[in-house]
Amino acid sequence: GQRGEEEEHHSLETFTFYLSEPLSKERVEAFSDGVYAIVATLLILDICEDNVPDPREVEEKFHGSLLDALSEYGPNYLAYFGSFVTIGLLWFVHHSLFLYVTKATRLMGLLNILSLAFIGGLPLAYQLTSEFAEKSHNEIEAIQVSCVITFFASIFQFAIWTTALLNEEETLHAFARYGGKEHAFMFAKLALYPCVSLGAFFLTCLLSEFSTAIFHLMQIVIPFAFLALRIFVRIFLTAIKSVMSLSRRKVVLLEEEEACLSPNETLS
Repeated sequence: GQRGEEEEHHSLETFTFYLSEPLSKERVEAFSDGVYAIVATLLILDICEDNVPDPREVEEKFHGSLLDALSEYGPNYLAYFGSFVTIGLLWFVHHSLFLYVTKATRLMGLLNILSLAFIGGLPLAYQLTSEFAEKSHNEIEAIQVSCVITFFASIFQFAIWTTALLNEEETLHAFARYGGKEHAFMFAKLALYPCVSLGAFFLTCLLSEFSTAIFHLMQIVIPFAFLALRIFVRIFLTAIKSVMSLSRRKVVLLEEEEACLSPNETLS
């Protein structure tokens, strides 16, 4: 029995060491960049193959007006740009994350692969949101599936950073650790897509009539949110620091007043 417990304890230690064993950070980044590039290429091929008007149709149906013919494909183009922006911003977050990662572990590599698996589903999300009829039950379900794909693609990125924080001295740069200059901004940046996509999913469940508008609004708002994020985080941190400095000043003033009082006054 004692030998069995020792072997079990040894196997657990081996398993823990296996998960924390380092990977080549450069290879993880190269593989990720390749997947992002392929996904973006597939999205471009989809929009170029299926959403180009036929010349005969332009002449017969739209009287030679190419702009009128292209206007019919407006929802498809909007879905394409929204999906491409999503891929670009998720790549940007991934790049920012691994900019502060000093060592990648096997667990971080596994979470990265899971995130890339859902990144690869973004062309599917584009096809779903552009193929079905507007304001139909199928379109609502397609938008919800797209929100789920975006949520899991981003939540696994957040999980990579959370895993790195568990052993931050070895895996993270000092700027991204607890109390570091970029810690709050990294938290807000990595939490933005999971929160917004999850919120959009529940809103489409409650307000099914406006599900298309909610989904496209999410895709439009997030790029501007990334631009404003650093400003809001800096304002928030500055406000916290000012409140803490005021409280410290009050404590110092009280200590100085107590020091100036005589012993009898202090007792009273």
